[in-house]
Amino acid sequence: MKKIISCALLALLAVNAHAEEKDSAKSNKPVFTTIKENPITSIKDQNRSGTCWCYSTLSFFEAEILKATGKTYDLCESFVENKTYMDRAIQVVRYHGDCQFAQGGSAEDPLAVMKQYGICPEEAMPFPGSLYGDSLNNFNEFFSLLEPYVAAVAKSDAKKISNQWKVGLQGILDAYLGKCPDEFVYEGKKYTPQTFVKSLGINLDDYVSITSYTHHPFYTTFAVEVQDNWRFPQSYNLPMDEMMQVIDNAVAEGYTVAWGGDVSEDGFTRQGLAYAVDGKAAQSLRGSDMARWLKLAPAKKRDIIDSLGVNVPEIKATQELRQERFDNWELTDDHGMLIYGVAKDQNGKEYYMVKNSWGETGEYKGIWYMTKTFIAANTMDFLINKNAIPKNIRKKLGI
Repeated sequence: MKKIISCALLALLAVNAHAEEKDSAKSNKPVFTTIKENPITSIKDQNRSGTCWCYSTLSFFEAEILKATGKTYDLCESFVENKTYMDRAIQVVRYHGDCQFAQGGSAEDPLAVMKQYGICPEEAMPFPGSLYGDSLNNFNEFFSLLEPYVAAVAKSDAKKISNQWKVGLQGILDAYLGKCPDEFVYEGKKYTPQTFVKSLGINLDDYVSITSYTHHPFYTTFAVEVQDNWRFPQSYNLPMDEMMQVIDNAVAEGYTVAWGGDVSEDGFTRQGLAYAVDGKAAQSLRGSDMARWLKLAPAKKRDIIDSLGVNVPEIKATQELRQERFDNWELTDDHGMLIYGVAKDQNGKEYYMVKNSWGETGEYKGIWYMTKTFIAANTMDFLINKNAIPKNIRKKLGI
């Protein structure tokens, strides 16, 4: 009987503890006040495709057009993807397969496509997924054909290859993404992709990439050494504090930022929040005698983060930590998003308001609130209008 009572008591204590955790999580839930919010276009959904680089960057250009002209456009991701994957395949074949062919890319890809080929509106090509009976992108079958095709050509033992491989590859691209139009009608006017991009009211030479690492000199340019940066665009290298000043100035002056960085961290939640969590401090705040943070299961870490909410302790982002994490492969370039505003929580902590491309998911319907510390710690690079950079920093960069 004593054993039964003890078990019942333990169960009751566990239920109470769980209830306390829920109450704690509720009371610590962020309450945001918007400080600055710049206009953006609608939330899109990349679905089952590794094309965040395309969605985030086209969202950036849509916001640029909106700022410059007041007009709202829905630019076509499929056009950019079709051209990009052919360009990338050509490079892989030139290197005889000694570089990566993959779904991913960088903000440079939409910019390069718009400069070389132009662009079209979404309505000028088949809606994503529609050609193979889906309602959104699903690249599983598509890339199961595309990747081995490119590898077979690139790794061929032939002494000479013909250009017919490009014809075959273009057929696969057109079958799954749609054929890029040579001309189309938009709002009653006929365009080519090249004339359409010229009509958008922006100057494609205004855009530059910013990063922050110590393995190259500050105030010079270099191509960030990640595989999806395959076009080797040059990024301006700034000290971390000045990199953050650029983002803050951009938002304050009405610009958005096409951000690329690492969202594989424990503090990036699927509910629309991102903290640069100090795991050991988080565990200490809970009064926990559990194993060290790094040994905890991901689900348990999420529980701790959720229960602490706005009180989650964060690491101190430093230049040294950024470099260490980049060199040991912790800081990766796994996602692209659009920074467009700043908000603060009930404790006064500031967050960037960030548009994602996973549809209207999470607590904030497709928007993420990412602390400034998270962005400082996890930025790989970003594309920005050079006019959004503070004048004193532009002078240092010579732009």
